[in-house]
Amino acid sequence: MTRLSVNINKLATLRNSRGHNNPDLAQSAKDIERFGADGITVHPRPDERHIRYQDVFDLKKIITTEFNIEGNPTEDKFVQLVLDNKPTQVTLVPDALGQITSNHGWDTVEHANYLKEIIAVFKNAAIRVSIFVDPVVEMVAAAKDTGTDRIELYTQSFASEYARDKQAAVAPYMVAANKANEMGLGINAGHDLDLNNLQFFAQNIPGLLEVSIGHALICDAIYLGLQNTVQLYKRQLNRS
Repeated sequence: MTRLSVNINKLATLRNSRGHNNPDLAQSAKDIERFGADGITVHPRPDERHIRYQDVFDLKKIITTEFNIEGNPTEDKFVQLVLDNKPTQVTLVPDALGQITSNHGWDTVEHANYLKEIIAVFKNAAIRVSIFVDPVVEMVAAAKDTGTDRIELYTQSFASEYARDKQAAVAPYMVAANKANEMGLGINAGHDLDLNNLQFFAQNIPGLLEVSIGHALICDAIYLGLQNTVQLYKRQLNRS
């Protein structure tokens, strides 16, 4: 069964907008776990515009499911943050400084040597590693040589094309997933997955272990309530 990790960045953005602790990020994470999520994801960025570095330390103390920290490992502060907190998983994302949101995967051919070195740092600390990749067979194949445990398929193009032609939208992801399975790589996925497209995606991606969903889920929670929304997303995965 595919696991649901809830990205709580947007809750941190809301909290930061007033300078207080409402919503309480730690309590929100505990509630999201209680409502049925299989994990909590955070993506701290250098400007701390949503998740703050201190949040990671605070969350590490209370999360009882899987803890996933995303970020760009070229930032030394991020690497140390991960090593200090030893999450279940670190997801390496090639974000540029000041980038609004993740928008592409690693070129695992061009950056092969760097990825091998940094992945070894985290694996030596007994942290599972996943790297963000586009649904391109060559990038998936080269990811195997980096030593990563998993890949996270960047699903923005699937989400963008889903309403127009869902079969065409998912096709490159199926090919990429088959390649990952062939090479013994675990498969995660994330970006713009929502209640409309999640079930179809999960049904068509063999070996999908985990999805990380934040923006859409928090937006849905405004209308549907947080507990109900978490359970609705879980239900989409359970039907896949």
